[in-house]
Amino acid sequence: MVKIKYIIMVVWMVIIGIGAAIFFFQNEEKKVRKQFNLLSEWVSKAPGENTFTLVQKIKNMGTLFPENCELKVPVHSISGRYTREEITAYATRGRSLFSQLYLRFYDLHISFPEKELAKVMLTAKLTGRSTLGENVDETHDLECLLKRIENKWLFSSFEVVEVLKK
Repeated sequence: MVKIKYIIMVVWMVIIGIGAAIFFFQNEEKKVRKQFNLLSEWVSKAPGENTFTLVQKIKNMGTLFPENCELKVPVHSISGRYTREEITAYATRGRSLFSQLYLRFYDLHISFPEKELAKVMLTAKLTGRSTLGENVDETHDLECLLKRIENKWLFSSFEVVEVLKK
């Protein structure tokens, strides 16, 4: 009877340990998805956003990028390698043109072609209203690369994938 009690106790401890490991140690795919959620949150701008919030979001956004990131956005004539500071400066200028702005990511397909590299195919949707009152609604397919640097997934490349038109 005592042995059964100990066996049941050990089984419960193992189950609790596995549950805690799953809860506290996210798998790599969840960590990559989290980076997209953070980027979406920090690019987005609610009506009436105050200066403190703006500064905090821009500062936080810089933490998602390594020292250099490659951007290929032919539709807006952007192509090249940019520093973290240049990216946050562009984001600041871009956000200033909008009274409200929302960035959302859909249909994320994540693969890991190499140990420290994540490739993500997704759809990005940018909506909002400019300070001049014009509505913005853009949708693009993207291919993104994230590299794990110091155990953190950072965006190293964004490329707009041209979709053939019929």
